[in-house]
Amino acid sequence: MLDFAIFAVTFVIILVGAVLYLYPSSRRASGIPGLNPTDEKDGNLQDIVNRGSLHEFLVSLHQEFGSVASFWFGGRPVVSLGAVKQLQQHINPNHTDSFETMLKSLLGYQSGTGGAGESVIRKKLYETAISNTLENNFPLVLKLVEELVGKWRSFPEAQHTPLCAHLLGLAMKTVTQLALGERFGDDAQVISFQSEGTDLLFCWRQQIWSEIGKGYLDGSLEKSSSRKGHYEKALSEMESVLLSVAKERKSQRKQSVFVDALLQSSLTERQIMEDCMVFTLAGCVITANLCIWALHFLSTSEEVQDKLYQELQDVLGSDPVSVDKIPQLRYCQQVLNETVRTAKLTPIAARLQEVEGKVDQHVIPKQTLVIYALGVVLQDADTWDVPYRFDPDRFEEESARKSFCLLGFSGNQTCPELRFAYTVATVLLSSVVRQLKLHRLKGQAAEVRSELVSTPKDETWITVSRRSSS
Repeated sequence: MLDFAIFAVTFVIILVGAVLYLYPSSRRASGIPGLNPTDEKDGNLQDIVNRGSLHEFLVSLHQEFGSVASFWFGGRPVVSLGAVKQLQQHINPNHTDSFETMLKSLLGYQSGTGGAGESVIRKKLYETAISNTLENNFPLVLKLVEELVGKWRSFPEAQHTPLCAHLLGLAMKTVTQLALGERFGDDAQVISFQSEGTDLLFCWRQQIWSEIGKGYLDGSLEKSSSRKGHYEKALSEMESVLLSVAKERKSQRKQSVFVDALLQSSLTERQIMEDCMVFTLAGCVITANLCIWALHFLSTSEEVQDKLYQELQDVLGSDPVSVDKIPQLRYCQQVLNETVRTAKLTPIAARLQEVEGKVDQHVIPKQTLVIYALGVVLQDADTWDVPYRFDPDRFEEESARKSFCLLGFSGNQTCPELRFAYTVATVLLSSVVRQLKLHRLKGQAAEVRSELVSTPKDETWITVSRRSSS
C-alpha cells in the first residue's frame, strides 16, 4: 500500500511537471496578472513582434492587466510597471540608472566584480566625467551649434530642412569631440571614426543601435546568424577604435575630455572602453532625438516659439547662453520636459531584481527582469491632462514636475546622457529661436518609432525664416 502511495504521488508530480512543460499557457509569471507564454521557447516574443515594438506591446499589456503586469521573454518571466505610483515604489529603493543598466546588459558589458560598492563608485565617476567634460568644453558646443544655425540662416525660406540628418550630425560631432578629443575635430575625422573601409555611420546607427533597440528586444537577432554576425563585427570594430583612442590619449597625458577623466581613475582598459561606448552611443542617440523632437514640436506652435523667444531675450539679451544662465531658462526647461514626455523619448528601461521586492501586494522574486514602461506612463491620462497634446505650460504645475522627477527624467535620478542632451538642446534652442522662426510643412505628421529611444520613422522636414530684429 505504501509503495502504491509513493508511486501515486510521484506520478502526480511528474504529470503536473509535464503539463507545465507541454502547456505553457498554464503558467503565470510570479503570480502577477499577465500573459501566459504562447511558445515554450520564445515566450511572448511573437506577441511583441505582432504589436510592432516592445512599447506598443506594453501599451496593450497594461490596458488589459493593469499597472503591474507580467509576460514571458523567452523562457524568463518579466514584470512590467506602467504607472507612476508603482514605478516610484520600485525605483526609489534601488537608486540605479535603469537605462544605463539595461544598455550595458544588452551590449554584454558586465565587467567588474567588486559588487554594489564598486558599481556606485564607477557610476559616480561616469557622471562626474560627463558633467566636467561638458562644462570644460562648453565653448565648443556653442561653436558647433552656431555653425549649424549659420547654415540654416543661409537657406532660402522655401527650402526644406531635414531635421534628422542635420541634428544627428550635430550630435555626432558634439559627442565624439567631447568624449574622445580633437582627433574628431572635423567632418573627415568623424566620418573616418565611423568607417574603416565601409560606412560605419550605417554600422553604428543601424547595426549596433538598431539591433540593440529592436533585434534583441523582439528576439529576431538571435534567429538570424547573418544579422548577428554583422552586428558583432560592427561592435568589435568600434570597440577596437575606442581602445586605440584611450591608449593614444593616455600617452599624451591630456585632461580635457571624457576619456581623459576615465584614464585618471583606477578603471581597467576594458571598463574605460565600455564607458566610452555607452556615452558615445547613448549620448549621441538621445541628444539627436531630443533636439529633433524639440524643433519639430516648436515648428507646430508659433505661440510656444514666441514665449520661448521672450524668455531668451529677457535672460540672455544678445549674449550667448552660458552654463550659469541655463538654470534661469525655466520655460526652455519646460519645453524640453514636454518634448521628452510627448515624444516618449525613452519609452523603456529595465533592471534585474537583485533581491526579492514588492510592488503593491505583488512580490517580485529575486532575478526577475523588471521593465519600466515609461512610454505608457508618459501618456497616461490619469497622470497627464490631455496627454497627447504638446503643452509646455503643464510643467508650471508642481504635480507634473513631481511625476516627471519620479520617473527619472529630472532631478538626481536623471541619466547622465539625458542631462548632457538637455544642455546641448538648450544651447540649440537658445540660438535657433532667437535667430529663426520654424515652420511645419503642411501635411507632414511625424510618426514615432518607439524602441529604446523614440525616433521619427521617416525624415522630419521643416522650413525656416529669419526672425526680425525688432
